[in-house]
Amino acid sequence: MSRIRSKDTAPELTVRRLLSGAGHRYRLHRKDLPGKPDIVFVSRRKAIFVHGCFWHQHPRCRLAAKPKSNRGYWGPKLRRNRERDARARRELRGIGWESLVLWECEIRRGRHVAKLKKFLDG
Repeated sequence: MSRIRSKDTAPELTVRRLLSGAGHRYRLHRKDLPGKPDIVFVSRRKAIFVHGCFWHQHPRCRLAAKPKSNRGYWGPKLRRNRERDARARRELRGIGWESLVLWECEIRRGRHVAKLKKFLDG
C-alpha cells in the first residue's frame, strides 16, 4: 500500500488540466482545511475532492468491489475511509465552504465536466 498515491493521480490530473484550460486558478491539497481537499478555490470558498472508487467505496460502482480475502482488515479500513470523508465534508460545510466529490468512474466516462461547471458557476 505504500505505492498507492494520494496526490497527482490520473483522475486528479485530468480534472486539473480541465480547470487550467478553462482559466481557473486553484490551490492543491490545503493542509489547513478539513480532509485536505485535492483542489481548492480559496476566494470562492469551494473545495473539490477527487476520490478513487475503491478506496472511498463509491456506492453502486463496479470499481468499488470489496476484496474477498482478508475481510477483517479491508472492511473496517474502507468503512473508516467513508466516515473520514463524511466528517471532512461536514466540517468544511461548518466553516462555510462548499465541497464537491468527483469519482474516478465519472472522470473516466467524462461525466465530471457538467458537474464541475455547475459547481463553479453556482
